Amino acid sequence: MTLELAAGGWRATLLPGLGGAIGSLSFRGCDVLRPTPSGTADVLATSCFPLFPYANRVANGRFIWAGDAVQLPVLPGFAPHAIHGVGWQRAWQVNGVNDSAAQLRLDAGGDGGWPWRFVAEQDITLTDAGLRIDLRLTNCDDNRVPAGLGLHPYFPLGAGGRLSLTAKKVWLSDETLIPSTLADASAIYDFAQGERLPARTLIDHCYEGWDGVAELTIAERSVTVKADTGRVHIYAPQAGGFCCVEPVTHRPDALNARPDEPGMPVIEPGAQTSLRMEISAVNTTASQPAQ
Repeated sequence: MTLELAAGGWRATLLPGLGGAIGSLSFRGCDVLRPTPSGTADVLATSCFPLFPYANRVANGRFIWAGDAVQLPVLPGFAPHAIHGVGWQRAWQVNGVNDSAAQLRLDAGGDGGWPWRFVAEQDITLTDAGLRIDLRLTNCDDNRVPAGLGLHPYFPLGAGGRLSLTAKKVWLSDETLIPSTLADASAIYDFAQGERLPARTLIDHCYEGWDGVAELTIAERSVTVKADTGRVHIYAPQAGGFCCVEPVTHRPDALNARPDEPGMPVIEPGAQTSLRMEISAVNTTASQPAQ
């Protein structure tokens, strides 16, 4: 099933059965997110997918919680680490839809994919200003549990694309992409002046102290991403033709963080955590905002 949304010059398709993903997002006929190939069953080929109940990697798929060892499933192609939780691997329920908005829900956890039960919700809305996604995770377990979330949007890159954002720190990673050291943002790319992409080397790093705004300048269009979290993970392969600007509530492998490091968010029974992302666009040749 594909859902279609529209508002002003914006158009989007949603793929509830494929990881609750976004299939496309365009503004005035131009792709703002990388469009999903027709007929694909690969959620990694979609425009954007949600990350529940954790984002990015967990080293070797293992961590200790409340004195108990937890082993998460490791997907082929990502070994030896677990990645991105379970939400992107499941079909989502459509709770409501109209011309410009949809509400998706997933009841998950309490199984081999994640030990604790939770409800994940997505409110996906188009307005004249662009796309807004509101994520919520509710702890349905009887215990306080670790719980995080994020979004994984893919932005196409044209010739001369640039990414600008302001952040204080970046996590340096080992050879398996597990964070090892927190350094000044300039240790990789600080993006403060706008870095040309694709970069000289793979970027797959989490930035801390992000001010919640990122801007991608692509040909004649400027795309702005805003989120209410102080962390963003940037993924930009050298030959991928895209850049991912991923708002997240925690850094990779936060479940194995040392006591003196930023760790995984924890929520009480019945409590909720949330994240909002907004995407807007401006035609830089005409200097007109999205309408």
